[in-house]
Amino acid sequence: MLTMTFLGVGNAFAKRNFHSNVLFEAWSRGPGRQPEPDDVLLVDFGAYAPLALHQLKDRPGFEYLGRGNHCYYPKLRRVFITHQHADHIGGLEELAFMNTFVFTDPDTGRGFKPQIISSINILMNLWDQSLKGGLSTIQGRYALLQDFFFIMALRPGEPGRERFTIHRRYQFRTFPTDHVQIERKYDWPSYGLHVTDLQTQETAFFSGDTKYDFDVYRSMMEPAGICFHDAQLIAHPSPVHALIDELRMMPAAIKRKTWLYHYGDNWDDPAYDYVAHEFAGFARQQERYVIFDG
Repeated sequence: MLTMTFLGVGNAFAKRNFHSNVLFEAWSRGPGRQPEPDDVLLVDFGAYAPLALHQLKDRPGFEYLGRGNHCYYPKLRRVFITHQHADHIGGLEELAFMNTFVFTDPDTGRGFKPQIISSINILMNLWDQSLKGGLSTIQGRYALLQDFFFIMALRPGEPGRERFTIHRRYQFRTFPTDHVQIERKYDWPSYGLHVTDLQTQETAFFSGDTKYDFDVYRSMMEPAGICFHDAQLIAHPSPVHALIDELRMMPAAIKRKTWLYHYGDNWDDPAYDYVAHEFAGFARQQERYVIFDG
């Protein structure tokens, strides 16, 4: 079984629903039948993610994420980074420092190092452009990204090197998203995930941050059992997210299995009541969704 829980579902400026970061959990038997999952993957860890995780650990079924009053970060074995905006990477400094200095092995004195996964072009810039200012100096020496994480660099566009697998069963294939353009489409690295159960060949679609690009995504969304799509509720002349009015143009059968996330704080305005009828609905934070059952 593979489940998916949004730490938050809000956009970069949301205050009510945290940031849109995701916890995937792989289970041999399932929640309620075992105390914790067999494998765990974070997709992004933004500025509000430590607070969101702090709340999540107190919810029934997520107790394994806590130890005393703290989030027990060593349970988060892997984190995949979709892109470098702060609502997707802003919590990595806390994650790294807590694992290094708070959750040290009492026998060896060593901290815990999770795996960090992303495209090689994101990983090459992540340290110098985003994390180096806070993480590069520790007592008595300089540090590098590999002092805090085991690094797995993907190469999108190269068959077999654009994907990774957890629990030897669930494959996550990256695809580029049209989030921010500098000069041309896809020239600023940002990625979504196409997930496959290698035993059953069932699939799921997770858009990541993207403008409306349905002609490209159709081939992944049509066969998927469940879809999650970035949604911006307020129109903008130069959007970097999929506008809700654009998403309404998708075929009805696809909309009915598509949960919308990365939305603004005005999501519960009655003006958006149609979402519950046209789409699967607005994704809710800190609720488990079953992606693959079995």
